[in-house]
Amino acid sequence: MLCQECRKNEANIQIIKSVNGIQTEDFLCEHCARQKEELDFSFEPKFSLPKLFTSMLNQGVLGSRDSMHSAKTQCSSCGLSFAQFSQVGRLGCSECFNAFKKSLKPILRCIHASSTHTGKLPSRVRQRVKRLRDLDQLKEEMQVKVHNEEFEEAAYLRDRIRTMENEIQKNEIQKNELKGQVNDDESEKGD
Repeated sequence: MLCQECRKNEANIQIIKSVNGIQTEDFLCEHCARQKEELDFSFEPKFSLPKLFTSMLNQGVLGSRDSMHSAKTQCSSCGLSFAQFSQVGRLGCSECFNAFKKSLKPILRCIHASSTHTGKLPSRVRQRVKRLRDLDQLKEEMQVKVHNEEFEEAAYLRDRIRTMENEIQKNEIQKNELKGQVNDDESEKGD
C-alpha cells in the first residue's frame, strides 16, 4: 500500500486517531509521518498538577496573605517548601501533608469536593460502616458536650450511643447465627 500523503513510498506506519468519538485511520511512510509530527513520542500532557495548583493559588483559593505565608512554609522532614510543591505538584514525604495541611485543605476541597477521603465500600458492608461512622460522630459530639458542660445533651447522646451499640451488636449476632446455619446446612449436604 502506498503512503496516503506522498503516494510514492510504501506506507509502513498506521496511525489511528479517535477525536470526539470519530475514528480516523492514516497509512503513511516514515518520512511523511515525521513531517506531520506523528512519530514524536515525547508526550507532554497539556494538563499538569503543578499548573493546576498554581492556577488555584493565583485565582485566590487561598487568600493572598495565607498564600504568601504558606509559600514560605517548609516541611521539617524533607525540607520541601510549599512554593516548591506548587511548582512540582508532588509532596516530598509523608510529613509534607501535615506541614502544608492548612494550605492543602482548600485545594483538596476544590478538586474532590471534600478534604476527607471516604473511599468506596462494597455494598455488603456499606450499611455497617455507615452505622459505625455515625456512632463515632455521636461519641465525638458527646465529648464536646461534656467538655462544654452541657450535661443534659451529653446524656441524651449517651443514650443514643447505647441504643446504636445494642443495635449493632444484635445485627452482628444475627449475622453470625445466619453464617452458622449456612455452615450447618453445607456440612449436612456433604454427609
